[in-house]
Amino acid sequence: MYRDILYEVEDPIATITLNRPKTLNAWTVRMGAEVKHALGQAEKDERAVAILVTGAGRGFCAGADLDRLRGISEGRREEELPPELDADPGDPAWGEDLRGTYTYLMSIRKPIIAAINGPIAGMAVPIALGCDLRFASDRAIFTTAFSQRGLVAEWGIGWLLSRLMGPAHALDILFSARRFDAAEAERIGLVNRVLPHDELLPFVREYVEDLAANCSPTSMAVMKRQVYQHLAGRLGPAERESVQLMLESFERPDQREGVMSFLEKRPPKFKRV
Repeated sequence: MYRDILYEVEDPIATITLNRPKTLNAWTVRMGAEVKHALGQAEKDERAVAILVTGAGRGFCAGADLDRLRGISEGRREEELPPELDADPGDPAWGEDLRGTYTYLMSIRKPIIAAINGPIAGMAVPIALGCDLRFASDRAIFTTAFSQRGLVAEWGIGWLLSRLMGPAHALDILFSARRFDAAEAERIGLVNRVLPHDELLPFVREYVEDLAANCSPTSMAVMKRQVYQHLAGRLGPAERESVQLMLESFERPDQREGVMSFLEKRPPKFKRV
């Protein structure tokens, strides 16, 4: 069913690979629908503790397919999508702010990791920002591109960037649309870590294997919701909700298992979600 992506699950990770390498994985409507459908599959699959998004070939994603953009300006119709790609992953109860066209990634209860394996541009940047963690190859090159195409800060990127790195860095890379490397992306807070290119995917797998071995999937889901819902809120309500959630966690089997595994000096056995 998938044409523009690859999807596989190898416990404990589900991998979504953007797969249009001849166009540097330029984003299409079809690709967006396929990614959304695959995320829905991964969300329901207990084998997948976390979800990896990466690109085939030498890059992550060049942003929107320019042929598609030209077609929009010429009044051409978008490609019709097969109904079997219909999907609505994520939890609507997390709030409509986390249910946008691409920000819905933030409402999926499992950790989503972007492995940025090469150039990333335009709308691919806010899509990567919708992931929870970003690890980059030392070959990655970044550009927002929008101002050089007569466009604006699309898909919530102004909000996302300013919260990651502050308004000055956000406006610098939005105004100039300049290209910058992975080392600068790490310095300004756009990515969590930079790895030698050949170590990127093995590192991500090792990272997820550690999560699967040692961390409660239920706890991670609750904490993901807390972080994103509290971003735009006040400290007082966030702290009070955290206390209530902490009390609820005392009643779950994971809390007992976490304590007992520590006392018994053994790995925990948490239930998958």
